[in-house]
Amino acid sequence: MANLSSSTIMLTGAGGALATAVAQELEDAGAQLVLVGRGESLERAADRFPATEVLDLDLRNPASVDALRKVKVDALVHTVGLYTAQDVQKATTDELRELFDANMLTLFHAAQGVLPHMLRQKDGLIMGVSAGQAARLSGPKAALYTASKAAVAAYVLSLHDELKARGVRGCVLYPMGAIDTPENREAGFEWEETIDPRGLAKSVAHALTRPDRAHVTELKIYPDV
Repeated sequence: MANLSSSTIMLTGAGGALATAVAQELEDAGAQLVLVGRGESLERAADRFPATEVLDLDLRNPASVDALRKVKVDALVHTVGLYTAQDVQKATTDELRELFDANMLTLFHAAQGVLPHMLRQKDGLIMGVSAGQAARLSGPKAALYTASKAAVAAYVLSLHDELKARGVRGCVLYPMGAIDTPENREAGFEWEETIDPRGLAKSVAHALTRPDRAHVTELKIYPDV
């Protein structure tokens, strides 16, 4: 997939800070976009970026798979995710389910949606966004979050090993710190501690344009501190 100008990329979580930066980078590279999201954030993304398809879907719902299978794409960049913190002793089953549904189940349904076409054309790439805690397999007050994001990485890398011989590859993006968003600044993260989403977007585009024999399976992006 060395030439993005001839590629159609599905971007989930459309309207989010990372997805917006990725959409801009891919649009600048000439890629065709399929935007998947929900509500007002999706509407804002659709107003800003021309797209061949705009799909308002709850990816936690299994019914989303059938909707996605109607769209033909060359790559999936899955940015949907949720972060919550809790004391490990006080964590609840509902909190566990909420994080795994948001971080892992959405990826599973998105991949199930795009895989049939990718396998038929014997070419495709699925990128999941994990987290620095998952790369380290640790994080205070983040046991459930870390576990859910580690599941993202394990799923994508296992998918890669299973399907690379059939032309479908996987890549895991690890932001090794908080992404610079208004919400994270309100939460107390300082500018120098956060990662510019535009830098992450350039890393996504880099991974998407690697040839088969130089494929990138994992990318760790750090704040400049």
